[in-house]
Amino acid sequence: MVTLIIIFSTLIILILALTFSRSSSQVMSSDTAPIANLGQDELLSCFLQTSMAQASLTQASVTWEKKDHGIVYRYTNGAPDLANQIAQFKGRAEVFPLGIITGNASLLLRNVVGDDDGVYTCTIGSSNGGGTVNINLRTAAFSAPRFTFSNDTLDARASRWFPKPNVTWSDRNERLLKGITSLTQDSAGIFSVDSTLQSANSSTTYNCKIENSLVAAVSEVTVTDFGVSGKTYFTFNAASSLLASTYLSIMTSVLSICHLT
Repeated sequence: MVTLIIIFSTLIILILALTFSRSSSQVMSSDTAPIANLGQDELLSCFLQTSMAQASLTQASVTWEKKDHGIVYRYTNGAPDLANQIAQFKGRAEVFPLGIITGNASLLLRNVVGDDDGVYTCTIGSSNGGGTVNINLRTAAFSAPRFTFSNDTLDARASRWFPKPNVTWSDRNERLLKGITSLTQDSAGIFSVDSTLQSANSSTTYNCKIENSLVAAVSEVTVTDFGVSGKTYFTFNAASSLLASTYLSIMTSVLSICHLT
């Protein structure tokens, strides 16, 4: 008898789950806490996830708002509606009409500035469903360091960092090494970094880490008789209240421009 009850309960749950999945939709984002690089473009992800087998959305509308500010971008009736758009975003924000009909309402924000920092809400409405998602955008400046080696000194220079970064050096066994770092701040508040490791040896691998509260650039650098080679990984701290203080680490690898002087 107990076995039959369990079986019937399981069947009921499966039927309800299937029914719900066939009719439900949800607005989501692939990254609810992105970090944009100042002066570059940033794509804020927003899409309608639905299990309904629809070729395209109909009667779709999209509204992007910035908390405590107003309309960033609005798309309705098959065309942009920018009458109430915040002046800050004029000519800098756009969505993609061909993407909207497939449920993709992502916002392209061009030439990011510090004032773009804040919480954005993406709202999608359509005959197939809709909803909202909040995105907490933070802004920073970061760049991969350039390495040179001369007279037993390994030098790392990075042109753009904000907030103020720290620099640490270590060997391949992660033992800390003493480096000398200088920071120069320009009129826009952006820091340039110049850090040196003296008494560096050829045929040796070193680690250089430039980091602030939002971004870390970890470089693994090998000094050889032919020059300096290595790679840099960027790690982004995506902890936010919107994610309940969880961590999302996104790593990208870029080739470091290195040479021997």
